[in-house]
Amino acid sequence: MIASHVLALLPFALAALAGDSTTQCNTGSAKCCNSTQTVQQAQQSGLLKSCGLSVADLDAAGITGLVGVDCSPLSVVGVGSGCQANQEPVCCSDNTFNGIANVGCSPINVNL
Repeated sequence: MIASHVLALLPFALAALAGDSTTQCNTGSAKCCNSTQTVQQAQQSGLLKSCGLSVADLDAAGITGLVGVDCSPLSVVGVGSGCQANQEPVCCSDNTFNGIANVGCSPINVNL
């Protein structure tokens, strides 16, 4: 009897888990970045150059969005959030350069 109640509630529990922030990333993966910059800011600061990139490279590849700096994978399984307080949760299109920058990032809301 109890097992049938647990099985009846299982789809709702799975739906709640599916609502985590990683499901917002339909074109890449969720990351925690120490900072984000616009492409123009990354160009002005020399970040793109240090990664061997230019604005023209990003435009030619059709990559838009923010540039995430010093990013690590976002892990929300089993914890309330995956980013440190000083990090920004973003969804990036998995374009990592020299381990420094991720391009094609957009902010995500981890408080859903």
